[in-house]
Amino acid sequence: MKVALVAEWLDPWRGGAETSTQQFIHHLMAAGVELHVFTRSRPAATPSMTVHTISGASMSRTRRTMTFAHRVERALKAGSFDVTHAISPCRGVDIYEPRGGTVAESIERNLVLRRAGAARSIKKCANQINFKQRYMLGLERALLGADDGPLVVAISQYVARQLRMHYDLPEERIRVIYNGVNVGGGDAREFARDRAAARREFGIGDDDLLVILIAHNFRLKGVARWMDALSLLVRRGITDVRSLVIGKGESRFWHRRAQRLGISGFLTFTGPTDRISAFQHAGDALVHPTYYDPCSRVVLEGLAAGLPCITTRWDGASEMIRDGINGYVVDDPEDVPAIADRIVQLRSPAQRRSMADAARATAIELGMEKHASRMLSLYEETCSARALI
Repeated sequence: MKVALVAEWLDPWRGGAETSTQQFIHHLMAAGVELHVFTRSRPAATPSMTVHTISGASMSRTRRTMTFAHRVERALKAGSFDVTHAISPCRGVDIYEPRGGTVAESIERNLVLRRAGAARSIKKCANQINFKQRYMLGLERALLGADDGPLVVAISQYVARQLRMHYDLPEERIRVIYNGVNVGGGDAREFARDRAAARREFGIGDDDLLVILIAHNFRLKGVARWMDALSLLVRRGITDVRSLVIGKGESRFWHRRAQRLGISGFLTFTGPTDRISAFQHAGDALVHPTYYDPCSRVVLEGLAAGLPCITTRWDGASEMIRDGINGYVVDDPEDVPAIADRIVQLRSPAQRRSMADAARATAIELGMEKHASRMLSLYEETCSARALI
C-alpha cells in the first residue's frame, strides 16, 4: 500500500503530537507500508519511507504554514497514492486526523482562561484580528464543512463531539481511533534506580507523596490550579506532598507565585528534560488539571507507567480513566478543592498500589501498535470504498 502522510512538523522537541507521529510512522513502516511523508522537517529517509521536504518560504510563520498546505495539495494531486492521510490540515486528502482537536474548540477553551469579563472580551477582539487563527479556522471549515470532505479521525470521543457540535459532521465521516503511546520498557531495577536518583536530586523523601505535572503551556494545562491545590493542602497541615513541574514554561512569574502561595519548599520547577520516564518512575501520581486537551499523551503515558492520573473532563484521555480505580476525573479545572481532595485520597499507600496496578492494566488499550493497526484498517476501508466508485 502506497500512503502519503502530511505532517507539517516531525521534530520531537516540538511536543507530544510530533512524538506521536514519529512513533506512528515507525509502526506503519514495520507493517510494510510504502510511506511518503510530506513535511517541513528534515527526517532521515529510509528504504520504506520517502521524505518530501516542502518549503514554506515566506516572511511570516502563518504565511509559511499557508504555503506548505498549498504546495502539499499540489504535490498530492501530481502523485499517485492509495491513501492520503493528513495530520496537518490540507485539502484534497482521504483522511484528516486533527490530533490537536478542532481549532474552533481550542479557541473556545482558551477563552475560558480569561476569568474576568473584560479580559475575555479583549481576547475575543484579539481573535478577530489574529490572521493565523482566522486562516486556520477557515481551512478547518473548508475541510470539515464540504459535503465531499475527508473521513475524519477523532482521537477521542471528546474530539468526535467537537466535530458534531462545531461542524455538524455526519456520523459516517467520523471514526474514533484513540491516540496511542509506546508502552512497556524498563524493568524493576531500572524503575528503582530512576526513582532513587530523581528523589535524591530534588531532596524528596522515600515516604513523601510525589506528584508530577508535565506541561509546556503552563496556563492552558492548569499549572496555576495545581499550585492553588498544593497551597490548600499545606494550609490544611498536609506537608508530606511534594511536586515536580516538568516543562519549558518555567519563568520568574511562576517562582514568584509559588513564594506568594507559600509552597516554594514543596514544589520544584525542573525545566524541560529528555528524562520523562525517569520522572514517571520517581512519581507516585500525575496531575493534569487541563483546560483543554484532545487526548493528552502525558496522561496516557502516565497510566502506562503505572501512575494514578488526575485530569479534567476537558481532556479526551479522561475517557480512559475509571474514576477512583486508575485515577480521577475532575469536572472543572477551577475546582481546586476537588483536586486537593483527590490528592488526600492518594496519601494511602494501599490506595496508590491498587490504582497503580489498574493504571498499568489500562495500558493494554493504549499502545501505539493498536493505534497503527486501527489506522491501517481504515486505510484498507478507504481503498475498498474507492474501488467501488
